[in-house]
Parts: sequence; structure tokens; C-alpha cells
Amino acid sequence: MVAHTKCLAELTTPPVPGGEHPRLVNVIGILFFTMILAAALPCASSGQDREPLLGTWRLNFAESTFASGPPAYVRVTCKIEPWEDGLKVTYDMVGTRGGVTHWEWTGRLDGKDYPLEGVEEVVTNAYRRIADHTYNVVFKVDGRITTTTRIAISPDGRIMTVTTGSNAAIYNKR
Repeated sequence: MVAHTKCLAELTTPPVPGGEHPRLVNVIGILFFTMILAAALPCASSGQDREPLLGTWRLNFAESTFASGPPAYVRVTCKIEPWEDGLKVTYDMVGTRGGVTHWEWTGRLDGKDYPLEGVEEVVTNAYRRIADHTYNVVFKVDGRITTTTRIAISPDGRIMTVTTGSNAAIYNKR
């Protein structure tokens, strides 16, 4: 897990300023892949069965841009499904050498922090809808804000663009 987390840290820009603890820098990479969570949160409202964000999403490496070069994964899949009055999001990532990383998250669109499971650090996310198909996500590590991400969903609900700094991850709905 630590090796994967370290590789993920190279995907995020800008790095945490001021020479922060290395663990925080590693967690920023984790946050990059949790950005998709914010876009899924509106499912907690009525009409979940019609919500275009429910389903399985796959990272499109060819259309994505990563400031520090290609990520250390060959496949990133995210499954979003209803959970109580919110969502459950499951991530499965396959590394270039075949290792698998698995993360899970459950939460609501209520502005509160919810933890990401499957990581050693205390990583939380707070979500806010800023337009019909646009969301802002604030990521925290040990209670400190580490990055802010913007999610834009295409009008047809088939493409999700996740932007952090100069990185733009494009997810296609499967």
C-alpha cells in the first residue's frame, strides 16, 4: 500500500507547500482518486434510479492529463451505488506490476467530512454542489485541508472530468 500511495503522490500538483510531513504528501495522491466521490453525491436525493452517476466508471488514461507523467496504474475502476441515504463508492486500482489497491467510501452531500477506508492515514472529504453538474470537494488529512478538487459531469452523464491543479482525470461510464 505504501508503494502505491507514494506513486500516487506524484500525480498531484501542486505539492503540499512548506516541506510538510512526507505522509501528507503521499495522501494527496490518494485524494486524487477520491475526487470522483463528490460528483456522485447528488444520488442521495430523490430519483436515485435515474441518477447518471450511479454505475461503474473507468479512468480513461489516454484522454487524461497528469502533470508528472502517467500514473502507476494500468486500470482504475470506481463503482458508485446507493447506500442508506447516501452513496457507497468502491475503488479498485491495478498497478503496473499487477498489485491491486482497494478503497471504499460512504457518505452524503451534507458538507461534513467522511473517511476513506483502505488507507492508513486519516483522509476525509467534504462535498459541495456549486452548479447542476459541477461539484467542489475539500480533502483533508488529519483534519487539515490538503487540496480542493472540481468535478464536472457531461450533460449526458457519460463523462466525468476531475480537475486538481494541472491534472485532469477523465472517467467514462461503463
